[in-house]
Amino acid sequence: MGLLLLLIICQCAINSIKTHSLSKPNIILLMADDLGIGDLGCYGNKTLRTPNIDRLAKEGVTLTQHIAAAPLCTPSRAAFLTGRYPIRSGMAAFSRVGVFLFSASSGGLPSEEITFSKLLKQTGYATALIGKWHLGMNCESTNDFCHHPRSHGFDYFYGLPVTNFRDCKPGQGSVFLKGVQKDLVIPVQITGIALVSLAVVQYIGLLKVPFQALGYFLLIITISLVVVIFFFYNFRPLNCFLMRDHQIIQQPLSYGNLTQRLTKEAMKFIERNTDTPFLLFLSYLHVHTALYASENFKGKSKHGLYGDAVEEMDWSVGQVLDMLEKHNLNNKTLVYFTSDQGAHVEEISSAGEVHGGYNGIYKGGKSTNWEGGIRVPGLLRWPGMVQAGTYIDEPTSNMDIFSTIVKLADAQLPSDRIIDGNDLLPLLQGEVTQSKHEFLFHYCNAYLNAVRWHPGNSESVWKVFFFTPNFSPEDSNGCYDSHVCFCHGGFITRHDPPLLFDLSRDPEEKVPLTPETESRFYEIIRVIQQAVDNHTRSLHAVPNQLSWDNLLWKPWLQLCCSSLFQSCYCDYESGGSPLQVHLG
Repeated sequence: MGLLLLLIICQCAINSIKTHSLSKPNIILLMADDLGIGDLGCYGNKTLRTPNIDRLAKEGVTLTQHIAAAPLCTPSRAAFLTGRYPIRSGMAAFSRVGVFLFSASSGGLPSEEITFSKLLKQTGYATALIGKWHLGMNCESTNDFCHHPRSHGFDYFYGLPVTNFRDCKPGQGSVFLKGVQKDLVIPVQITGIALVSLAVVQYIGLLKVPFQALGYFLLIITISLVVVIFFFYNFRPLNCFLMRDHQIIQQPLSYGNLTQRLTKEAMKFIERNTDTPFLLFLSYLHVHTALYASENFKGKSKHGLYGDAVEEMDWSVGQVLDMLEKHNLNNKTLVYFTSDQGAHVEEISSAGEVHGGYNGIYKGGKSTNWEGGIRVPGLLRWPGMVQAGTYIDEPTSNMDIFSTIVKLADAQLPSDRIIDGNDLLPLLQGEVTQSKHEFLFHYCNAYLNAVRWHPGNSESVWKVFFFTPNFSPEDSNGCYDSHVCFCHGGFITRHDPPLLFDLSRDPEEKVPLTPETESRFYEIIRVIQQAVDNHTRSLHAVPNQLSWDNLLWKPWLQLCCSSLFQSCYCDYESGGSPLQVHLG
């Protein structure tokens, strides 16, 4: 009798767990890379075909003032995963370079940070990241994987550890060549002048320089040049490779049917978890350069290779949605679509073809905090839970996804740190009409660049800029001479008093307000400055993950599936067993 009672209790417990699991929605997060808000039909585009992404808007909620927490990939994605401004996690740079460039850098998303994937995994979710990571890999050795997706709560990873560079695709040019040439010219000139001067003063007898010292100096210079030349000559295999979990399966990366492979991995993950709550983060390589498209899409759009890439990504979204429908998971799944930041307007190929997207009416683009750089698509579909065809024009942030899905999963929000994102569900379901974000702080790397204020008793959305990037050429819409805009020194113009705009009346940020045109000018500036002071006091010093030391290439951290001296080549995508990554 006692045994029977115990079995009944156990069975009830199991049934309770099953019921609880089924009550948790599946979560699918779809993130494009460098997609402009004006590239989608649901945001007004008339010439690019995006029926599947538009379907999300038709069947769900469209956020029209959805803001990326940063205008660059690495900090924006760090904020997305943690629900926190990247300055809080050390994922905002004080130097010119604001993203990770090499697979063998030691910086990355700190292990102390709590991601939504960690929290959902703890509550029983199956979790996967498919596509781009760009948040670091190793700290001290090639196998510690301290920054790897698997160390941040993802059960499964299939994708790129860094990002998709022009340098990854032969014939697409280089994002580094111009910068390296510009940065090396002065050091090489100084070194040359120093060597010639030493030789002259040695020759005329003004100064006796030991030949041994000169020899060491020349040796150091020669080794440094050899390392730099070797690295950039081998950039593609060293940085552009595909991984499955901790193993390299293709080095260098092949673009052949790449979107189809990513999509297939996503669909297989869904099929493996039809009876288990799952979190799928499908992080597209599209439409970051190097642009690519498979044969089924190449040459089919009205906007060249960029348009082909957008339409191929839309096809992939459709495949994911069809898989949900096939397994009757529509009503059990929240689907979210966004971009990590605005379109990269300065992207133009060597042949003069536009390879950057369209930010609609909004000024600027990627790397700037003008609206074109941070106002991104925000689409959420959950049939039966959010009203189809709804538009919300309140300020929201990509950081809000953290709090939203953590609460949906019945997980606990961290209480030992500030979470900057808010739960979107009350806004999405019409329980409230006002966003919880009275203020949003816009950083250019680690520098506070602008602030948005939406007072609770007003339709106005005030935005101030403490500095703005110097566009080049001056009358252009971007920093074409340097490929991206930078955040300090001679690259910016500071404003005192700050520039002030009312986005509700001037979303294009065309005409700054003045004390003469806005009677509350100084009052608005005062309120925003008080908010800045409060925000600044909430920040604490943390290690800078994007310092030069953490950014630089470290040969001892280089992942390689064969041998460094065998050009790090392998391809296990077409069959065979992948090798454990190592340094040859």
